Amino acid sequence: MMSTSNYFQYKTLPSLGLLALRIIMGSAFVLHGLMKIPAATTWMGDAVPGILQAAAAYSELLGGAALVLGLLTPLASLALIGVMSGALFLHHIPSGDPFVGMPGKGSYELALVYLAGAILFLMSSPGKFSVDYLLLKALRPSSANASQPSLQS
Repeated sequence: MMSTSNYFQYKTLPSLGLLALRIIMGSAFVLHGLMKIPAATTWMGDAVPGILQAAAAYSELLGGAALVLGLLTPLASLALIGVMSGALFLHHIPSGDPFVGMPGKGSYELALVYLAGAILFLMSSPGKFSVDYLLLKALRPSSANASQPSLQS
């Protein structure tokens, strides 16, 4: 019997869904990171040390690019989980933002959605349309051709 994790990793339709989410979510992170890089150590003002601001900006840029490609997806996911946790606990929650705000007002809805997406990729896989899948497939011993490579630890 095929396990649920194998179904979601190697079937075409779920992998297309994961690809779509990776491209959209990863592209958003890349664009957010690109906007912050010119002022990488000052974009949050004095509230957070500059080195942490730069780490967040580069995590968004590089983690987003890795997510689009499906490259080193667990590491990219961890970086993005850190950034979104920081956004939630250092900005949105202390500011008293609601989950869903009125138009033009702050809310933590999007940060939580991005956090959930990053957790999804950390706990599952990027799917078969990813560099991670291709690397694992290429590194797999030829005697194991009958079985799919495992993206789970």
